[in-house]
Amino acid sequence: MAIDYNKRPSKSTEPSAPPAAPAAGGGVSLSKVTLTKSAPSISLTKQGGAGGQLRVNLQWSTGAAPAKKGLFSKLTGGGGGGIDLDLACLWEFTDGSKGVVQALGNAFQAPYQGAPIIRLDGDDRSGSNVGGENMFIDLSRINEIRRILVFTFIYEGVPNWASADGVVTLFPSAGPEIEVRLDESDPGSPTCVIAMLENRGGELTVNREVRYIRGGQADVDRAYGWGMDWARGRK
Repeated sequence: MAIDYNKRPSKSTEPSAPPAAPAAGGGVSLSKVTLTKSAPSISLTKQGGAGGQLRVNLQWSTGAAPAKKGLFSKLTGGGGGGIDLDLACLWEFTDGSKGVVQALGNAFQAPYQGAPIIRLDGDDRSGSNVGGENMFIDLSRINEIRRILVFTFIYEGVPNWASADGVVTLFPSAGPEIEVRLDESDPGSPTCVIAMLENRGGELTVNREVRYIRGGQADVDRAYGWGMDWARGRK
């Protein structure tokens, strides 16, 4: 089964404080909320963070050595101990346009033209970049956002999520940081869906997913009903 995918561009339109105590979600820190199975959701709107720029940061542990490229080598146990996690998202805007932001196919922003609502700052191939991988979402345009599904997939290295020790942190313009730890594992799954950001009548919520997918982007699409056409893609 082919599991490296790149979205065929779809029609798009052109169109860009101090920590507070959490009102929902898990954790006890005033500066950070950790979303858990028992407390999986938080409202950015109620926290005052549904405006300005939201930074989504992915960090993971580096492996022992580089691995063979591609997802097929990982599923068959090939390659070394190195791990290359890629941060990505599926997006859907209120005008009906939808697509993917990821390093594959150089799809680094959405919409495809004009000022981006979502942009990926680059591709950390090793996990050694102290800044990790970062995605930026312009929440000043929240009225244009319907939903954003943040996920990561292992592009290189064995699918050992426990060894990767991945963590995603959302940094809103106001309110506490929001942490989602990839603290479960499925050694047969190269992809992990992390969180869903959803505009519910003007209220922007973040929901923890941490759902492992035995496949790639097209399989994530099918699991969440995005309804796009996919083609194989590479960096």
